[in-house]
Amino acid sequence: MLVSHLEMGMLSEGLTQVLIPVAALVGIVFALLQWYVVSKVKVSGDSSSGLSDKLIEDEEDGVDNREASIKCAEIQNAISIGATSFLFTQYKYLSVFMCVFAAIIFLFLGSVKGFSTKSEACTYNKGSLCKPALANAAFSTIAFLLGALTSVLSGFLGMKIATYANARTTLEARKGVGKAFVTAFRSGAVMGFLLAANGLLVLYISILLFKLYYGDDWEGLYESITGYGLGGSSMALFGRVGGGIYTKAADVGADLVGKVELNIPEDDPRNPAVIADNVGDNVGDIAGMGSDLFGSYAESSCAALFVASISSFGISHDYTAMSFPLIISSVGIVVCLITTLFATDLFKIKDVSEIEPSLKRQLVVSTILMTVGIAMVSFFALPSEFTIFNFGTEKVVKNWHLFFCVAIGLWAGLVIGYTTEYYTSNAYSPVQDVADSCRTGAATNVIFGLALGYKSVIIPIFSIAVAIFVSFSLAAMYGIAVAALGMLSTIATGLAIDAYGPISDNAGGIAEMAGMSHKIRERTDALDAAGNTTAAIGKGFAIGSAALVSLALFGAFVSRAGINTVDVLTPKVFIGLIVGAMLPYWFSAMTMKSVGSAALKMVEEVRRQFKTIPGLMEGRAKPDYANCVKISTDASLREMIPPGALVMLTPLITGTLFGVETLAGVLAGSLVSGVQVAISASNTGGAWDNAKKYIEAGVSEHAKSLGPKGSDPHKAAVIGDTIGDPLKDTSGPSLNILIKLMAVESLVFAPFFAAHGGLLFKYL
Repeated sequence: MLVSHLEMGMLSEGLTQVLIPVAALVGIVFALLQWYVVSKVKVSGDSSSGLSDKLIEDEEDGVDNREASIKCAEIQNAISIGATSFLFTQYKYLSVFMCVFAAIIFLFLGSVKGFSTKSEACTYNKGSLCKPALANAAFSTIAFLLGALTSVLSGFLGMKIATYANARTTLEARKGVGKAFVTAFRSGAVMGFLLAANGLLVLYISILLFKLYYGDDWEGLYESITGYGLGGSSMALFGRVGGGIYTKAADVGADLVGKVELNIPEDDPRNPAVIADNVGDNVGDIAGMGSDLFGSYAESSCAALFVASISSFGISHDYTAMSFPLIISSVGIVVCLITTLFATDLFKIKDVSEIEPSLKRQLVVSTILMTVGIAMVSFFALPSEFTIFNFGTEKVVKNWHLFFCVAIGLWAGLVIGYTTEYYTSNAYSPVQDVADSCRTGAATNVIFGLALGYKSVIIPIFSIAVAIFVSFSLAAMYGIAVAALGMLSTIATGLAIDAYGPISDNAGGIAEMAGMSHKIRERTDALDAAGNTTAAIGKGFAIGSAALVSLALFGAFVSRAGINTVDVLTPKVFIGLIVGAMLPYWFSAMTMKSVGSAALKMVEEVRRQFKTIPGLMEGRAKPDYANCVKISTDASLREMIPPGALVMLTPLITGTLFGVETLAGVLAGSLVSGVQVAISASNTGGAWDNAKKYIEAGVSEHAKSLGPKGSDPHKAAVIGDTIGDPLKDTSGPSLNILIKLMAVESLVFAPFFAAHGGLLFKYL
């Protein structure tokens, strides 16, 4: 028996409609408040502000002066202009893609019933009439455009905030590491909260507006809303790949010539590729990552909403229970807000050694608080018993089942985060072993790094497997969708930690280029080393959530396409499975080759400038930064198209020519192999990067024996780091978008594939 929401303590529909937008607005206000606090640090040599003098008084060794402050402002401006112009150029290309793909969605879905405007029988809610297929085509197209625009906005806002905060973090480092940490972290929080709140608010408003037309046809409404996830992820793919190629071409070029060949420091202003490298941190690690995590959030919400709409929630029009995924996200924003205060206000950083524990504390505190929040939502927003659609049958589920589904996703995320940290932080033996292997040269470093990456896959995969088994056993595919949402429920904190890394990296670069004292560079290096580990943790979360999201979307696709079982013993499915498992390798080959080709041009250009510009090495002449920025921009815009086309066209071609069963095989294969490749690539790259930093920092006796900078072991570590750059910042992070995007695209086009797909098998 279904228990109504008239029970005591249940959330009413009216209260739900207030709670969700209020939580989103609270997130936006909190983000703006953090931005205001960061903006109080002035970046200029303008004495009228009175702040520069104060900073100089606080600087311990008096090396820095007002000139350094003015230099910081100039460098920040150059980085900001470079990042903005690249993103605007990229968005011009993407706007053409958006329009073309929106037309494809409309034509494919509209043709399902021959562009009929007549109402038709519902697929799941038997005996009821649903809106025509043409309406589904139109609203799916609108949802796609909304998702794409929100994704672009998420990335762009993140980049703007990061380029606003980088020099401010550098200047605050003059007062001490604690001040610099808080500035970088607050700036990351601005991005995290804006993205989480915007994603939730746009989705909520879209559902309300779509409801004006759909009325009681919730099946059609939530099917068309899946376009929102497709729009978000398609932009994220191009953002991640394009940004990743840009940043790594510059990074590899700058490192190989600067650090290995000429033995000059990282971010030295004499290096022609140094501005392109710092711009790349913002367009790849910030804008690309922002779009990526927004895509995960949008897709997991859409998958959960779609499965709920064909279950008892949707059929009995229980609005509050239907909105369960959105309420989880709303509670997540409030929980992350409280968690952020722990880092910015409650615990002050006084020493370098406290940075990493403070960031890890964020993960633990947000997870514990969110568990309590999920328990409250599960008992107040859901009936005590209800049914969930389970591949043609109905599964009876209790509200506490869903609590365990969301909680296991949340805690699996924490396990993945901590495992990633163990394998990529130089505080533990795996990275120290990799650093030690540099004693015998680059080859052994590469061997040890690859082995570490493969080994680091084991625990995350077991965590994902346990999460899948428990959540599917309790609540079928809906359980997996909400487990993914659980992992992403603390997205605001996750993004704040993630964005903190590139901001600190940029701050260090600005300190070096502005000629600030060694002490300040040491402080920014400490912030950056912690940021490297947290960035790896962020990628671990993104990949883990992508696996769950992709599986939930796969289940929704199978349900929508009318497949009862996916039998791997049938040839149609098996050929899809084996081809799908190959796709992540094909995709990685494309992205790695793109970085390699662009880096080759960059290395040649940097070498040319050092040879042909008199006085450049001595610091008497300025390098041509613009030329290096142009090489990175041109390469990334040209090279992002083939990998993007591979991902976007595979489901369309497979579904149309081979049918839904083969496409199901392709999705399963790409999910299974993509997750493994992505985790190992990200962790290998992260470990090589931190092994290099371990040698450079020279904190322990072991590290000192391998150093200093410029020693043979250090050069071997730099080569490892350079190989790892495209693995951890281009191929690895982009793969999680590949597995999600193919699944959500298949779900959106499922009605067309079910009606007209499998052309080859029809005529064979």
